[in-house]
Amino acid sequence: MDAIILIGLYILVFIGLPIGLIWLLNFIPKKLGYPKAGKYLAIIFGLFVLTIILWFAFEDQLFTKDNAKELVEEQQIILADEFELTENKSTSAIGDYYHTFTLKISDRDKQTAISKIISADNFKKDNSSVDQTIYLSDDRYFGPKVTQNYETEKAFVREYFQPSGQKGYAPTYTRISISKLDNELTYEDIDE
Repeated sequence: MDAIILIGLYILVFIGLPIGLIWLLNFIPKKLGYPKAGKYLAIIFGLFVLTIILWFAFEDQLFTKDNAKELVEEQQIILADEFELTENKSTSAIGDYYHTFTLKISDRDKQTAISKIISADNFKKDNSSVDQTIYLSDDRYFGPKVTQNYETEKAFVREYFQPSGQKGYAPTYTRISISKLDNELTYEDIDE
């Protein structure tokens, strides 16, 4: 029963509200004696809503190598050579967002990234001594930024966690893994 109510609310908010606003933007100016203005306002708002819908529907297809490079470099992993975006996926729901992509990078960029992780002050070689629950910490909303650098059996990993500073808002959590076997860099962004 709760699922039916939730679906009804989604339909009301995401379909009914835009249609109602388009109708109002047409109806009010028409009643005030400006039918063309109402038509133009309704068309402009309708195109705006359609653009937003299409943007979310094709978000993965519009993601570029430049976007990927920018996100990776935010974590101080510099990509100097040419690379290939081999996989890109994102999923979202109300309040949740998950984005991951994989890059095929050069040997030189791989070695540079690994040395950046290994040379970090808090680098841990022994996986068991790493606090792997930074994302699931007790206080996800307040506290310091945390960066973890460590080595696992299959990858070198850099994790970054920044609380939102506001109760109820998702913290920033990103994870970059550089594969030991392949020249692959995997980026994960989780907002819950």
